[in-house]
Amino acid sequence: MSERPRLLEAATEDLCAWTNEILSEYDDEFRASQRIAERLGAHLVEGRAEVGFWTPELVDQEIPADAVHLEVLTATEPVDLTAEEADASFQRTLVETRREGEFTWAVVEGMRAGTRDELGSLYRLSYETDEGRETIVDPVAYSVPFGSYGPAEFYDMDQLDAERADREYFEDLAEKEYATTEDEWNDDVPRFEPSTSMLEIHPGTATETGSLGGLARKYAEIGEKQRQGEELTPAERNFVGYDAVQVMPIEPITEHGERDPHFELGVDASDDTEGEVEATLRRPDMINWGYDIVISAFSATNPAILESRRPDELVDFIATLHNLPEPMTVTFDLALGHADNGGLDLLNDYFFAGPGMYGQHLDYTQPVVRALLLEMQRRKMEFGADGIRVDGAQDFTVWDPEAEEEYHDDEFLAEMDRLTYEVAGQEYRPWMIFEDGRPWPRPDWELASTYRTLIEQHPHSFQWSPVTFAHNTPALLTFWATKWWRVFEVADFGSQWITGVANHDTVRRGTQRRVDDSWDSDAENPYLGDSLPEVIDRAYDNPASGMLFHAFLPGVPMDFLNANMRGPWGFIRDTDEEWDVKVVAEEANFLDWQVPDGVYEDSEYFPRLKALGFETKAELKDFVDSLERFVDATDYDLELIGTLFDEMGVPLEDTSPEGLHEFADSWMKDVQEYANLSNWHAKQGDERTAFDREVREFRQDRPWLRTDIDVHGDETFDYIHPTEGTVCYFGYRRAPDESEELLFVANMEGTPVTVTPTDIADECPEDGWELALAAPGVDEESVAAAGETTLADSEAVLFRREP
Repeated sequence: MSERPRLLEAATEDLCAWTNEILSEYDDEFRASQRIAERLGAHLVEGRAEVGFWTPELVDQEIPADAVHLEVLTATEPVDLTAEEADASFQRTLVETRREGEFTWAVVEGMRAGTRDELGSLYRLSYETDEGRETIVDPVAYSVPFGSYGPAEFYDMDQLDAERADREYFEDLAEKEYATTEDEWNDDVPRFEPSTSMLEIHPGTATETGSLGGLARKYAEIGEKQRQGEELTPAERNFVGYDAVQVMPIEPITEHGERDPHFELGVDASDDTEGEVEATLRRPDMINWGYDIVISAFSATNPAILESRRPDELVDFIATLHNLPEPMTVTFDLALGHADNGGLDLLNDYFFAGPGMYGQHLDYTQPVVRALLLEMQRRKMEFGADGIRVDGAQDFTVWDPEAEEEYHDDEFLAEMDRLTYEVAGQEYRPWMIFEDGRPWPRPDWELASTYRTLIEQHPHSFQWSPVTFAHNTPALLTFWATKWWRVFEVADFGSQWITGVANHDTVRRGTQRRVDDSWDSDAENPYLGDSLPEVIDRAYDNPASGMLFHAFLPGVPMDFLNANMRGPWGFIRDTDEEWDVKVVAEEANFLDWQVPDGVYEDSEYFPRLKALGFETKAELKDFVDSLERFVDATDYDLELIGTLFDEMGVPLEDTSPEGLHEFADSWMKDVQEYANLSNWHAKQGDERTAFDREVREFRQDRPWLRTDIDVHGDETFDYIHPTEGTVCYFGYRRAPDESEELLFVANMEGTPVTVTPTDIADECPEDGWELALAAPGVDEESVAAAGETTLADSEAVLFRREP
């Protein structure tokens, strides 16, 4: 082992002096904080570690500067980070620090920088109080192999960048034709242009391993088949036909807390013992859909989806997609609009403005907080993403006490857009996407939302369309009739919208909807299937809507991998010890929508719930239905809920609060395993997946489809009036270069309809049409020349013509 870490006093004093200079140089505290934020965290500079923390809480508590140390933990021998649990020895050193204003600094010699093959020194601040030692974690860490509640890892980010396998992709960016410099910043920094279509992926369920490494291998296998000209399997087809992937949030999330610490030091944190200490290391096994973010260590990756627990795994995934025979871009889903309550234990109070709908509002008005949030974004994006999707942009709000009203902090969103990134020596800006449904959640939001506010402010940016936003239910009868006005908006001015019906929120909302036990309700669309699982599967992977958004309407269509696979999806979250039982209660209808009859009883699924006594789906359904009622009736009083269950007599033997928490934990773990898409590969049909891929590739071959339809001129998009039991959409459009024309007709829902496409689209020519796409089930021979066409529910056809 190398020498023990020690403070380099002169270099540290220079860093403190630099901090003071920056604070004096800028009139704007936010701009000064941005400069300082770039050097916070831990950086390898000329073979030594520069470490900095923003510590206003220490100033507020009047903790003496000399009472604060940098706790450094360096493994004395190699550590297997892939093991489920391991014991390891660490050299523990408490290094002196220096304070300048609200910032604590240390330039340290002897800290080991982590690499792909070696665990770096772990670090956090440690300080003495009257009650013992306390610790502060690094909120802008690059690596947190034991989660955001454990110490961060000092990492060699320059080596990671130098070794990335897609350096050429970035080095050539300025020469690539999709790079542009035309935006409001006007500073000649290239920006990635929009993709043609994209696939949303939840890493935790996408592959058998539930990891980014597993996803990289999946795409590497697909890429090799493409290079060799080999046929893809039906399941593999669901991953392709796009030029972009959007990964659901991959940031560190809230954890179980004391129930299952991932890094357990053999000495108490309050102990000032130095020298060799033992630690128990556990593999993070957090189950989460990704949005329960604690903000701390946002710049790092959730170790639960890193099978190696190395930051390189994220870079390898990105490089794999960039280097495919048909390259795909990567968009990060950044959720900086709130913090889970678990963040209260990790960040100082200055980060928070108070409780909110999703946990804690962040205080964007605090200059250093504002700067640190942007720095977290910058560091995360420099792993190599091409695009940003800003989650819940309408949630970036600030309360104005003088006006007694809340306003949208659009200036902060502009700062998010302004940031530039450097990868492989190339500076760039990403493709920007905002999810913004303002004035949501105001009661009239569905009517009042324009979904264009941020596009108007940033003309190069995109927003999620109204059809894509959260409350979207194509499994319901009359959806395509009642939402016509919003679909028409997509046609009219949707060229800068993300479109499509399937995403992580829409499928979840559909799954949570209560239904009649007898399945005789006319609220759900009975034409989609004979059971609720069939209905929801076909609603979100639908031939007619897929063809509508990919092959005809403008914008950038996006699909959700779980919907492509017709696999289960719901609200997956086992990391909340306080509200976990309530979360499960709200998922009671998952069993109706996502678990077909007979599947629950399969020995392969739901082992934990069966071990708790729920041997049949009916028993479990009765229990969670009662749980849902009891949660509401008792105002979530777990003691009282347990008493009510005892009086009923239920399969769950332990109905105490602890037993109910165990039930909730078992539910989430079983659902996560059940929803893993590797379970559903055999379900993939050859005809359907081939058709879906063909539709997506039709879009890829025609990027001009992104442009708006001239619905007020000589192009057409409409539906047949009166409906007479069928919502039949139709349309006609021409390529801008007049190289081809398209004619589209679809039975979006309802009874079979017989039409002559050329008769219902007034502006289109009558002759010369050839069939380009037809949904499975359509008699292609009978409709080949755009003649009389009969379409059942969810069937569609598309014709093309060369003038």
